[in-house]
Amino acid sequence: MKTIKQVYKINAPISNVWKALVDPKIIDKWGGGPAQIDEKVGTKFSLWGGDIHGKNIEIVPNKKLVQEWFGGDWKNPSRAIFTLTEIENGTELSLLHEDVPDEEVKEIDEGWKIYYLGPLKKLLEK
Repeated sequence: MKTIKQVYKINAPISNVWKALVDPKIIDKWGGGPAQIDEKVGTKFSLWGGDIHGKNIEIVPNKKLVQEWFGGDWKNPSRAIFTLTEIENGTELSLLHEDVPDEEVKEIDEGWKIYYLGPLKKLLEK
């Protein structure tokens, strides 16, 4: 199992970045839909119509989102930790994705950039 680390500087307020992580309507706009998600600990979520799914483990609004993640036919969950920090002119979003299957780490790492956090950043900086 491997860990993926990525950091994005997003020229948008922290509240907008947070909403882009937890609001299904905004998730649909950056390309992660259809999405089912909310801001409650213990609730299940799904992105891309269920291709990615899991549950919310820890939530500190506008600061931290920790999710148990399953992708494809994974037997064991991974853990995605999103941390938001206010910086000059916007928000720093740090991703720590733990317990990613070795054989999928390159694909998942690129997926974050191409399909998830890259498009989220692009949408918020319009």
